[in-house]
Amino acid sequence: MGAVVALDQLLAERTIWRGKAPARASSRAQPTGLAALDAALPFAGWPPASLSEVLVACDGLGELSLLWPTLARLTAEGRPVVVIGPPYLPYAPAWHLAGVALDKVTVVHADATRAMWAAEQCLRSSACGAVLCWPKNPTDQALRRLQVASETGHALGFVFRPERAADNPSPAALRLHVQAHPRRVRVLKCRGANPPPHSIPMPAFALA
Repeated sequence: MGAVVALDQLLAERTIWRGKAPARASSRAQPTGLAALDAALPFAGWPPASLSEVLVACDGLGELSLLWPTLARLTAEGRPVVVIGPPYLPYAPAWHLAGVALDKVTVVHADATRAMWAAEQCLRSSACGAVLCWPKNPTDQALRRLQVASETGHALGFVFRPERAADNPSPAALRLHVQAHPRRVRVLKCRGANPPPHSIPMPAFALA
């Protein structure tokens, strides 16, 4: 049996490396605009320059309303938002009512394969504030490419997937699950901290 050595001694001798605790917030923080959700996340908002997944029980639960405060802020700053391969045409009056500048929003119609390619190019370009996409059965490698593209382009990437995808691991920095009954959102994964034990009420916006 090996000798027992005090942890303080190992740290003093620099035999092991001590990681830094993640910052609660940073100058790059991207608040969600939802106080309860921001309070539950280690960066006090969306993980900056990262990919986030939104898993939904079914379409039409108001899942896009989670992003509206952020999209409103980004478009007010003049930063473009690209929506790629949505299952339904976004309802422009609701987006406008939520404060999103529609002239800064581009909707791209593409099949599953081209949607992933388009999302990666937009994220990597450094020209977009946020990119939203709805991939069909993406591979771990494809999602990892989106994560790397988000970091490269300093953009927020959002992927919408069915809730069954929660059974599979993901390279996304954040995973949210929008529950149907009751209509709440649960944090499944957040890089830099443990997910909170309780779900959070969905925002009281009109459905997207």
